Amino acid sequence: MNKIELYDTTLRDGAQSEGISFSVVDKLKICEKLDLLGIHFIEGGWPGVNPKDLEFFKRSKNLKLKNSKIVAFGSTCRAKAPVRQDKILKGLLAADTKYVTIFGKSWDLHVKDVFKVDLDENLRMIADSIKFLKSNGKTVFYDAEHFFDGYKGNKDYAVLTLKAAEEAGAARIIFCDTNGGTITSQVFEIVEEVKSIIKAPIGIHAHNDAEMAVANSVAAIQAGCVQVHGTINGYGERCGNANIVSIIANLKLKLRIDCISDITLRELTEAAHFVAEISNMKLQDNQPFVGNSAFAHKAGVHVNAILKNPKTYEHVDPASVGNRRRLLISELSGKSTILKKAEDMDIGLGKNNEKSKKILRILQGLENKGYHFEAAEGSLELLIRRVMKTFKDFFELEDFRVIIEKRKSGKMSTEATIRLKVGKELERAASLGDGPVNALDSALRKALKKFYPSLAEMHLTDYKVRVLDEKEGTAARVRVLIQSQDKDASWWTIGVSENIIDASWQALVDSIEYKLLKDSNKGLRQIGEDII
Repeated sequence: MNKIELYDTTLRDGAQSEGISFSVVDKLKICEKLDLLGIHFIEGGWPGVNPKDLEFFKRSKNLKLKNSKIVAFGSTCRAKAPVRQDKILKGLLAADTKYVTIFGKSWDLHVKDVFKVDLDENLRMIADSIKFLKSNGKTVFYDAEHFFDGYKGNKDYAVLTLKAAEEAGAARIIFCDTNGGTITSQVFEIVEEVKSIIKAPIGIHAHNDAEMAVANSVAAIQAGCVQVHGTINGYGERCGNANIVSIIANLKLKLRIDCISDITLRELTEAAHFVAEISNMKLQDNQPFVGNSAFAHKAGVHVNAILKNPKTYEHVDPASVGNRRRLLISELSGKSTILKKAEDMDIGLGKNNEKSKKILRILQGLENKGYHFEAAEGSLELLIRRVMKTFKDFFELEDFRVIIEKRKSGKMSTEATIRLKVGKELERAASLGDGPVNALDSALRKALKKFYPSLAEMHLTDYKVRVLDEKEGTAARVRVLIQSQDKDASWWTIGVSENIIDASWQALVDSIEYKLLKDSNKGLRQIGEDII
């Protein structure tokens, strides 16, 4: 098979996703990441209608890209108007890129109902636009918008639009499933049919409205396309575009097409998370290949098999795409999961069946009460160490009090006071906060700071509450999850109670204890290294 060209349109199509708005700086950062990944073409935006995109094209010239070419995007010229006066085409020239992609109508329904021009005028618009751009030194890719719907509706006219683009000198002709509703088998059949008619190299641009965009893209490549379009994490309008992350992984690992190097393939997970962060979007845990749950195993039968041979429940090696295997602890776990999890935490269970059975019984009992340890690995490690008697609490609570006051002005005030012991020393502290959890957290740190100065490095980054049995109303048990972070890592801890303050306290204590455990283990490792 010929070399496959990867064409990323995150900066344009991805920016049309609900909730995403890239600044020029955001787009430049994503460009550099895509270049490191080995993407061949990066569609930067639409300079003819968007001043921000024109600014991006100016500043992108300062990027030292090694693998990627920047592409400007626009449409064909307007109906019944000369191309030399067209603002869109002038904007494309102003972007000053070697490569330009323009889209035109392939579906006669759009020509008649949207453009409201005759079919021949549409062919003229396609041909004249491409000729004009080529005469100004541009390499032109032509996006045949709504091609699959057009081909199914009026095959002869859809092909005429492609012929017009080919004869005008388009370097690539891209078949677009713009509505995203074409079935994979139809994509393969249509691409295979049209490939024998069109001599120009062809590509695929798929949308995900029927959740087939990745499958359609792969099928189109198998049918003869040499260029594939997509966005990182499948961002895009409506249901999104084809996810280029999954496309790359499938081409490399399933079809053995060398579209990027094996080394950069291992950067795929990091790149997906990087773009999600800049987009201010949470990467879906169940996203194939790169999601946090892509190689997570929960059922005891699965874990037991995975430990014997990873191929039993993993279709690819997680490390090949820069991800990792995760074994989840829950009421579904078996002894194998407990033993492996303890090993990963450097807790020596060995082959102690009685200990692993005891831990499993305790875990199952706690999960029956509403605990959820697969989401709180900080609390899980503390629990295992407590059962193994290899952990001693760093402090002991005497009591705490939280006072919440609403004043006549409407302003809320919260104060927490706390008494605790560190060894034999009693310490008291009080602190104001934005709410009871914030006040408790501040008071707890204040009481511990002279004993454990490293707590100053740590802060809470997320707080989640879930009512476990809504039928119980205000007496329902609640689950609190807290995410904490220091300069090295982040971790989640958990608490469950009928009282939200008590549940929050449990999770807070575990977050502090886990931080101190982490620091003490780090200190022991450093001592060992110094001795060596």
